Amino acid sequence: MIGQFDTVSGAHFAFTDRWGGVSAVPYEELNLGGAVGDDPDTVRTNRELAAKSLGLDPELVVWMNQVHGADVAVVDGPWGAADIPSVDALVTARRGLALAVLTADCTPVLLADPVAGIAGAAHAGRPGMVAGVVPAVVRAMTELGADPARILARTGPAVCGRCYEVPADMRADVAAVEPAAYAETSWGTPAVDVTAGAHAQLDRLGVRDREQSPVCTRESGDHFSYRRDRTTGRLASYVWLD
Repeated sequence: MIGQFDTVSGAHFAFTDRWGGVSAVPYEELNLGGAVGDDPDTVRTNRELAAKSLGLDPELVVWMNQVHGADVAVVDGPWGAADIPSVDALVTARRGLALAVLTADCTPVLLADPVAGIAGAAHAGRPGMVAGVVPAVVRAMTELGADPARILARTGPAVCGRCYEVPADMRADVAAVEPAAYAETSWGTPAVDVTAGAHAQLDRLGVRDREQSPVCTRESGDHFSYRRDRTTGRLASYVWLD
């Protein structure tokens, strides 16, 4: 199943779960990650199935080699497999070009300014959120003409602060950069809430139209979770503009 959310302004956001693909255990079924040990042909088939279910041309979906950093690539079209950059955010001014983020607990951040025709997508794991990938992608969008006051922001399924247990010193280091990410697990140990941190950063940047998925990937058997399963597939989140 893929949840698609369309706006009257022509912005489209979509988030996959793990079902409806052709991958075998332990990647069943709709694994969209190409670097987790799954068969490459199977992943290619899954990506085609997902794109077509959204009404997208699979060749017009842009992927990243995600590295938990804060670098942003501006794209105006698909690139060859050998040219995919190692970045954690994408920005485009090309309508109809879909930007994709792979996750299995990290927070996918999807952004769109329909008036300016600018879309952005970021992979915000704990290191990337701390490094500033969210401000970086918004800055790249504004440089192309987007206005933070017009940007629509949607964050997808991710591990919640009640489940993302970390050592106390790690929580302190993260909270020193982004206080909103300070959290505690449901069992009373130190934790980090990456999604809360990303939303706080968006708010300070002037992005007010924000929505957050209620799904915690670690708690949901319908979603891939690295923290729960270790060897597992990857979800994808997509953003594009008409």
